[in-house]
Amino acid sequence: MTGPASAASSPADSRSDPLGALLRLDGVPSAYAGCRDGIDALLRDRGLRRTRPEQTGESLLVGAHASAVLEGSGSSLEQARDGAADDVARAAVRVSAELLGLAPLLDTAPLQAFARIHTLAGAGDLPDERLGRPRDADAAGALTTLARALTGPTEAPALLVAAVVHAEIATGAPFGSHNGIVARAAERLVLVARGVDPTSVIVPEAGHLRLRPAYESNLRGYRDGGQAGVHAWLLYAVEAYTAGVEASPLRG
Repeated sequence: MTGPASAASSPADSRSDPLGALLRLDGVPSAYAGCRDGIDALLRDRGLRRTRPEQTGESLLVGAHASAVLEGSGSSLEQARDGAADDVARAAVRVSAELLGLAPLLDTAPLQAFARIHTLAGAGDLPDERLGRPRDADAAGALTTLARALTGPTEAPALLVAAVVHAEIATGAPFGSHNGIVARAAERLVLVARGVDPTSVIVPEAGHLRLRPAYESNLRGYRDGGQAGVHAWLLYAVEAYTAGVEASPLRG
């Protein structure tokens, strides 16, 4: 991982817990604690046990459409709903249809989960032998480092882990296509697998779309801006998750 390593103030701590080391950045622990409180309040107040499958389905569809728009799709939500969307939106919807089934893999075999997401997204766009495969040795190494951080012990809250996974995949572009869709799907998968949003009714992709100029500039900062860029991305992600809460079907 390039981002967390550059942001950690202690090389030893970065090696043992590169994600947890980010909690030393100013304002990060309190921002993520407050964001998690807001998500928990929504799920508690609306009754997590009474969440209906159609609400999860709507959240996944809205998120897929938002992710597709961020990837360049010009299709509307209704076109995505009706199966009449463009190729980019159809790719995002394919991912959303299988995403929750990948949650058990995230903590034990994250590389398999990422590969499957890309296979779903890239189907029909890349040759079969390139689906789910890193584009080169450097990309494979970066994914392996990210997977190692995900499967190791960490003090980092799940929301922060999700933000880092998103940024690492989006900025590293390890696959031959659809890296943004993979990154945003992986972010949602972390929130499900690590218990933040087990029924997947928060819509982080819609949060990123609502904040699109800040989203795109902060991803560039994460890639190019060193510790300050990583710090800014982590604080931005809290805003996006809060906007994703507002976009939840549970608000309807």
